[in-house]
Formats: sequence, C-alpha cells, structure tokens
Amino acid sequence: MARLLQDPSKLHPSEWYTANKMQCASTESQKSRSECMIAESWRLVDEIEKTTQKTQSDVNKKLEQRREEIKFWKQELDNKLEQIVHETEILLTFKNRLERALEGCKEPLVVAQKCLLYRQRRVGIDLVHDEVEQQLLKEVEVLQGIIALLERTLEQTNEQIRRNRSAKYDLDMDLKDKFTALTIDDYCASLTNDTPHIIYADNAMKLEGNFVSPEDWIDFTNINVEKADKQRNNSLALKALIDGILSQIANDMRKHCEMVNNAFRNRVKEVKDAKHKLETLLAMVMDETASQEKNIAALKKAITDKEAPVKVAQTRLEARNHRPNVELCYDTVHSSLMGEVQEITKNIQRQDALAQAQTELKGLSRRQLSLEEEIKVKENTLYIDEVLCMQMRESVCINNY
Repeated sequence: MARLLQDPSKLHPSEWYTANKMQCASTESQKSRSECMIAESWRLVDEIEKTTQKTQSDVNKKLEQRREEIKFWKQELDNKLEQIVHETEILLTFKNRLERALEGCKEPLVVAQKCLLYRQRRVGIDLVHDEVEQQLLKEVEVLQGIIALLERTLEQTNEQIRRNRSAKYDLDMDLKDKFTALTIDDYCASLTNDTPHIIYADNAMKLEGNFVSPEDWIDFTNINVEKADKQRNNSLALKALIDGILSQIANDMRKHCEMVNNAFRNRVKEVKDAKHKLETLLAMVMDETASQEKNIAALKKAITDKEAPVKVAQTRLEARNHRPNVELCYDTVHSSLMGEVQEITKNIQRQDALAQAQTELKGLSRRQLSLEEEIKVKENTLYIDEVLCMQMRESVCINNY
C-alpha cells in the first residue's frame, strides 16, 4: 500500500523543454508540408482545370468540324439524290415514249402483213412478185427490226431505272445514317458541364461494334456519290440514245410507208392502164365479132341465093334432054347450061371462105372470153390493191414519239 501511494518517477525539466521544442518543431514541419501540399494541390487543380478546359475545347472544335463534315457530305448526298430522282423521273417518261412507240409499230406491221395476205388472193398472171410485194416485205422486215430494237432499248431502260433506284436506295440509307449521326452530334455539341441529366457511362470507353476509320467513312460515301454520278451519266447517255432511236424509227417508218404507198399507186395505175387496154381490145374484138357474124351471114346468103339459078339451069338441062331425035343437039345453049351448072355447083361447094370465117368467129369468141376473164382478173387485183389495201393503209398514222 505504501508502494502504490508513492509518486511516479518525475522527468527532468530539461526533458520537458526538449519535449516542447520537439512538439513545436514537428508541428512546424507538418504545417510546412501541409502548406506545400496545399500549394501543390491548388497548382495541380489549376493545371487539371486548364487541361480539362483545353481538352474539352479541342473536343468541341473537333465535334464542330465533324458536324460540318457530316453536313457537307449530307448536302452532297442530297444533291445527288435530287439529281438521280430527277433523272429517274425523266427516264420514266422516256420509257413511256418507248412503250407508245412499240405499241404504235404494231398497227403498221399488222396492216403490212394483211396487205401481203390479201394480195395472195390475186389470180392468174396478176399473182406476180411485183414492186408492191417487194416493198411490203421490206416494210415488214423493217418494222420487225424496229420492234426488236425498241424491245431491247426498253429492256435497257428498265435496267437503267433499276440501277438508278438502287443508287437512290444507297443514297437514302446513307442520308438516313448521316441524319442520325448529325442529330447525335448536335445533341453532343449542345451538352455543357451545366447540362442537367448528364451521367457517368461506364461502358462508353469500350470500342464495341463495327467502328470504321474516317478514311473508310469517306470512301463509303464517295462510293455512293460516284455510283449515283455514274448512273446519272448513264441515264443521260441513254436518253440521248432513245431520242435518236425514236427520231430515226419515225423517219424510217414514214419513209417505208411512203415507198409502199407509191408502189401501190404505181401498181394500181399500171393495172388500170392494162385493164383499159384490155377493155379497148375487148370492144375491138366485139366489133370484129359483129362484123364477122355479118360476113358469115352474107356468105350464107350468097350461097343460098345461088340455089335458084342452079335449079333453073338444071331444070333447063333436064327439059332439053327430052328434045326428040336429031334435035337432041349439044349446042352452045346446052354447053352454056352445062357450064353454068358446073360453075354454080362448084362455087356452092367451095365453102372455104365460110369455114374460115366461122373459124375466125370462134377465135374471136375465145379471144372475147379470154379478155373478159383477164379484165375480171384486173378488177379483182384493183379491188385488192385499191380498196382493201390502200384504204386500209390510209388509217396508218405514224407519229413522233
């Protein structure tokens, strides 16, 4: 108990002063280090602030540059889209022109083929491979060639329209993506440090997805622009080609149509002239037939008229043969009567002129029938060429397409 109540060991006063000095020195040292740290912290904060501001400013500038770049390419795409849409619309009108031209070729072809078919009904010598038929066959060949050309050009036009629409689709998709990208970058540009609802995005730094390089990005749009330009140039060349084709086929169709019509007019004139000559010949033959019939009638009458004189002469001879005795004399009278009977009988029996006249009459009749048949042939030909064919061809109208 006495030990517990004993005072603890006491320190020397020098130790007390020393301890106090150490506390002061330690405190001053700590304070100095703290002040340095504070100064360094403020410097670091200031440096970080400046760096952050500079970095954010640089990002803002790059973001603005990117927005301008997107706007530039978006404008380019808009221009190309407007051009390709315009060219496609024009090409559609050219397609309609081709379709109208193709439809317009069908009637002249049908008419030409019908004319060839009708002309097969010609008969006899008129069933000839004449200039009209040659021109009709050539016209059919030309029209079939034109139709084949128009069909190929129409297929080419449809393919070009498809390619234009493909280019338009690519432009539309690219524009849609750029509009979205521009909208996102506009939103990003609007963000500031004071914007509400900004958040930490832990996954933002992960480069996931199909990121492309800026060069690939430019190349992609360039390809779309170049594709649109190429199809636009192809459309312009195709339009010029179509214009030339439509103009040429209209001229060719008119040219061949007029050649056929001229051939028809010339042929109709030739047939009419031939028919007129045949009719003149028929009239002459009919006149000659009438004359020959009169001649035969006159010959027959002349023969008939000789019957009475021969009867008189023979009656006289018969009577004189009954003279009696010596009176039965072969005198000059008897001799003359004998001569008269012989001469008249001989003349009656000579029917060469009558037979020849009758032969000629038969020949004239055959010639009349032949001429009448040939005139009918010409009338049939004229009906086919002038009525069926030429009137049908008047309905053919060749327009500029």
